[in-house]
Amino acid sequence: MEDKHAQNKSSEANWKQATEKALERFPERKPSFKTSSNIDVDRLYYPDPTENYNQKLGFPGQYPYTRGIQPTMYRSRFWTMRQYAGFGSAAETNNRFRYLLEQGQTGLSVAFDLPTQIGYDSDDPMAEGEVGKVGVAIDSLADMEKLLDGIPLDQVSTSMTINAPASVLLCMYIAVGEKQGVPLEKLTGTIQNDILKEYIARGTYIFPPKPSMRLITDIFAFCQTHIPKFNTISISGYHIREAGSTAVQEAAFTIANGMAYVDHALEAGLDIDSFAPRLAFFFNAHNNFFEEIAKFRAARRIWARIMKEHYGAKNPKSWKMRFHTQTGGSTLTAQQPDNNIVRVTIQALAAVMGGTQSLHTNSRDEALSLPTEDSARIALRTQQILAHESGVSDTVDPLGGSYYVEALTDDIERDVNRYLEQIADLGGAVQAVEAGFMQREIHQAAYDTQKDIEKAETTIVGLNAYTIDEDVNPDLMKVDPALEQAQINAIQTIRNERDQAAVDEALANLKAQAHLEDGHLMPFILKAVKAYATVGEICNVLRSEFGEYIG
Repeated sequence: MEDKHAQNKSSEANWKQATEKALERFPERKPSFKTSSNIDVDRLYYPDPTENYNQKLGFPGQYPYTRGIQPTMYRSRFWTMRQYAGFGSAAETNNRFRYLLEQGQTGLSVAFDLPTQIGYDSDDPMAEGEVGKVGVAIDSLADMEKLLDGIPLDQVSTSMTINAPASVLLCMYIAVGEKQGVPLEKLTGTIQNDILKEYIARGTYIFPPKPSMRLITDIFAFCQTHIPKFNTISISGYHIREAGSTAVQEAAFTIANGMAYVDHALEAGLDIDSFAPRLAFFFNAHNNFFEEIAKFRAARRIWARIMKEHYGAKNPKSWKMRFHTQTGGSTLTAQQPDNNIVRVTIQALAAVMGGTQSLHTNSRDEALSLPTEDSARIALRTQQILAHESGVSDTVDPLGGSYYVEALTDDIERDVNRYLEQIADLGGAVQAVEAGFMQREIHQAAYDTQKDIEKAETTIVGLNAYTIDEDVNPDLMKVDPALEQAQINAIQTIRNERDQAAVDEALANLKAQAHLEDGHLMPFILKAVKAYATVGEICNVLRSEFGEYIG
């Protein structure tokens, strides 16, 4: 052993000596190399004889899940190809859903318009000019019925990107499932339901933190009893990254938020192993290929240790970080939009090699508009080519054991844990949000990144390097301006035709229940939804009891 160690040290010394001579003739491109999280990248990585890799890595499907949460990963089944879609009316979005399913998509992901996301009906003055623009307009159960028409909810899982009014939209989904005759225990999917990142990075909040957390834990309690296969939350780093965070900040702040949800659920009296297996996560994938892979591996390992060692969860399913990934919207450029196909491919490959459970690939034209049908198909085909033609899904954790990836995984774990310690010192994620800590960190990172781009210290192909004279005027997806009036007419028709007495009774009962500090709300929201109360009406009842958050 001593001889081998001596030989290795001698070889290392010889390599360093030869490198110094080479650098005299061929200086390196930059004085230092760093990841997007400002982690130093060494010239070469090689084994550390003192490391216990088995303790850090284990095997796939085994604690601490660094190498993946399933023992065979994609050798058994591919990740779920879940393309995010939604625009205009429910009927239009239903057509897009059907098209994507026909093209081989394996799960739905619903984008809601801004009024729906912040709890306003399409005929509310606050909704003017925004109806159907960045997602589908859903005002009542009638819209949800159209959205899911002809889609068998016992066969297709659905993810819904909705947060402040998550309980309302989930109840609509449940009601449609019941109308289809699907037993509740067979409904599968994910509700985003992550309000903390809205305060941090995105802004589609309605209520203050305390009642918002009450709504979230109420969903936990309801779902574990009634729809046990539904993921009750998708703790989202995606939007934190889109706001300008680094990869390390994305992982750290997401995990801190996850701990806050666990804490509040425990305070509400829930048993950790009753709700933790249905917690899901949502991450971004950017262009720094190896850093993204290492981020996913580090996040899995950190979460497993937190759940087992900090919270004492006994069920191994509670230790597993299951996550969806979306490629980085903020990395796409309006200039030379076809370049975005390459960016998305790199990002998707990082997500797959990092062990994602489901994936959305952005379309090439999303820096300009909602994606066209052709662009959406190319984005889906990117996933399918990776799955069927690249070979990356044929072995588990194909970069496991890479000296660079393992070192980078350790570096990210170290830096994430430093952030978690700072947040713990502030009292936890909720207190850190209220103190503006995470927001300030993200703003500084975003500023630094933009400064580097403007100074051309960071190269963005087609934006600040390799530019061409071009007329950026491709065929773009446009929402029909007549949609808004049509949606207003439809909601007024619903109000005229429904049993108003049943609506009034359901809303009054919901208000009384919301007034109680510990009253469970989901059964009352479900009853209001089934009476065709609107998103705005239900949210206004809750506004009257909870107030509104002013960021």
